[in-house]
Amino acid sequence: MNKEEFKARANQRIDEISAKINELKADKESVKEDLKVKYRESIGELEAIRIEVQLKYDQLINSADDKWDEVSDAFSDAADSFREGWSRIRSLF
Repeated sequence: MNKEEFKARANQRIDEISAKINELKADKESVKEDLKVKYRESIGELEAIRIEVQLKYDQLINSADDKWDEVSDAFSDAADSFREGWSRIRSLF
């Protein structure tokens, strides 16, 4: 995958992350009362990861060629962290 394709895919992943967070927010009313605090905390954790992913994306867009591999790996790691957090939260609720 070339750089432009990676950037486009990275942008798409950010949109997907935002959509998943919005989905969780929409589902919060269906969560049992005793789990609502944990649910809100979990959403907060995912929002923090989303911010990190966005920062890594911004670095990716502005990276010099000699830093591309390092920055693209950092973005992928951050996006994978979100995916892991998402799976963990969905399994709890």
